[in-house]
Amino acid sequence: MALSDPPADPAPDPAPESPPDPGPDCPLCPRLAEFRRANRAANPDWHNAPVPSFGDRDCSLLIVGLAPGLRGANRTGRPFTGDTAGDLLYASLLKHGLAEGSYGERADDGLRLIDCRITNAVRCVPPENRPVGAEVSACRNFLAHEIASLGRLRVIMALGTLAHGAVLSALGEKKSAWKFGHGRFHDLPGGLVLADSYHCSRYNTNTGRLTTEMFDAVFEDIVARLVE
Repeated sequence: MALSDPPADPAPDPAPESPPDPGPDCPLCPRLAEFRRANRAANPDWHNAPVPSFGDRDCSLLIVGLAPGLRGANRTGRPFTGDTAGDLLYASLLKHGLAEGSYGERADDGLRLIDCRITNAVRCVPPENRPVGAEVSACRNFLAHEIASLGRLRVIMALGTLAHGAVLSALGEKKSAWKFGHGRFHDLPGGLVLADSYHCSRYNTNTGRLTTEMFDAVFEDIVARLVE
């Protein structure tokens, strides 16, 4: 009588998937988690949590910023809402037909994005608005999931060099192959286009590094590509 085959080893459990978004008490970045706790104690009526993306997923354009501002998105809970950077960004979106309504510097102002979505490379507010490399890396999976979930996505607009690098890392591309430059467009493998702009921060606009005309020019080129 033949011996029976030994039982097969049980299949390993599948690796848990990264959640699509960080939870309200995301622990991945100890420095940011501690800063979040301090802000919750000082301003308990603020959002003080990872800031979710804004806009429908059925979109052609994704705008990627740096991180929430302390008194902007960290307070209001919506990207670029409540600070100077948002004043320029939302005015530009309205001007170029990528938003409708009125920007009221609060999450419940009724503003609606059209064919675009906004997110940040780092979802939690960092001290002095400066995330470190490990924090950008910790948020990479969230950005990668965000990009992969947008089935109609054609253009990603990176606001600043950090966002530019974060997008490339999320897509598995080498940063050295795609140099940042304001107004530069990169045709990436797979069909996506990466559009670069200086960040619309108060520092950049106050110093003249980024003017309204320069920002408008990038949006004009993006819209032209989207209607091709």
